[in-house]
Amino acid sequence: QVQLVESGGGLVQAGGSLRLSCAASGRTFSSYAMGWFRQAPGKEREFVSTISWSGGSTYYADSVRGRFTISRDNAKNTVYLQMNSLKPEDTAVYYCAASSKFMSITTSYGAYDYWGQGTQVTVSS
Repeated sequence: QVQLVESGGGLVQAGGSLRLSCAASGRTFSSYAMGWFRQAPGKEREFVSTISWSGGSTYYADSVRGRFTISRDNAKNTVYLQMNSLKPEDTAVYYCAASSKFMSITTSYGAYDYWGQGTQVTVSS
């Protein structure tokens, strides 16, 4: 069993930056692929970024590529999402997710079996 707790969300002006953190419990964290998803009001949850178990592979949605950076520290059981050049359309609840089924990167919602409670990111124009 893995529990995920996100932090770092908040209100920021367009063009600003935020760093989200996701702290995981469980000894098997280092063997899981991790991902970030987001859900805006009235919209479906969408993929943002994913990172492999070692951190050696990453992948991003087209909408955030070049602005967001995902990373992980397996010694601290934590995954991060550095978000730069934020836009109002980035406003959403951001969710951290862990996949016990995959060690490599995966963008599929169904591949993730553990989810955090979410953290709100609001970008004002």
